[in-house]
Amino acid sequence: MNSLKLTPFPFEVMFEKQDLLERLDIKITWGQYEIKVLRFHLTSFEPGRIVDFHNHAEFEFHFIPRGKGTVILEDQTFSLSEGMLYLTGPGVMHYQAASNEEAMDELCLHVDIIRHDSANADPWETAEAKECMEKLSTLPLKPELDRHGAMNCFLEAYEVCDGKHRGYYTSIKQLVISILLKAVRAYDSGEIGTEAPFRNMVAYRYQYAVQYMEANSPASLTLENVAEKLNISPRQLQRIFRQMNADKPFSKVLEDIRLTSVCQRLVESAQSIEQIAQSEGFSNATYLHSVFRKRLGMTPAAYRKTKQAK
Repeated sequence: MNSLKLTPFPFEVMFEKQDLLERLDIKITWGQYEIKVLRFHLTSFEPGRIVDFHNHAEFEFHFIPRGKGTVILEDQTFSLSEGMLYLTGPGVMHYQAASNEEAMDELCLHVDIIRHDSANADPWETAEAKECMEKLSTLPLKPELDRHGAMNCFLEAYEVCDGKHRGYYTSIKQLVISILLKAVRAYDSGEIGTEAPFRNMVAYRYQYAVQYMEANSPASLTLENVAEKLNISPRQLQRIFRQMNADKPFSKVLEDIRLTSVCQRLVESAQSIEQIAQSEGFSNATYLHSVFRKRLGMTPAAYRKTKQAK
């Protein structure tokens, strides 16, 4: 006879230290808002337990990871079951009850949200935060399915806090924002909200290529291997350099980078010109001498003598 194998309740560990997350004084600056976490825990309603009508001065996010029950939001009654969420904003009267047949667990996040103007806030983050807060204030008073997995953020926050993982405080702040966003998304009807900024890909690829060339200028750099790092064709990379500056193709920019390093070494080190040439990507001192004289109007030795004299 096959035995029934029960799936373990993933949030069970949160009952061990129910006030673990609430011991932290969590304040989050997000755009032009400050979010203060007041309650952050997992609780359980035994079968038939009732929490009579009440309201809060803050936002309260309710998630049902297990069990079933009932919630009354203002004057509307709704059934609750595993995987559902609902939000009660400031002043919203609500009543909660577990079913008479089984217990109902509830993940709760209470946050106080206040306006916190900052001139240095990222404008894109500010727009997204504003959009989220406006949505929170207008969400319909009814439960929804946790379609985006906000509940998992509770368990992750608990685990990083309990394990004192490196950067756990920052991780928890990010998870709180994730809970807010994922709760709002559960009510989305598919409309497009604030869009994230897009890069100018020509400028971005050029800057990335130059940065890579500066970091690896002593190596045998070619147009082909730099293009490979950007996952584009050599022809496309050469076109990007011409778009940014028609007078400075790839080879000229690489030469500029190497000459800058050579000049620095000539002044700051006592190495021979042959050693400097080979360490900065030139095949030999003769080739460096030719390029240096053409570009700077003097030999490397004369440049060193002039700089040292000053």
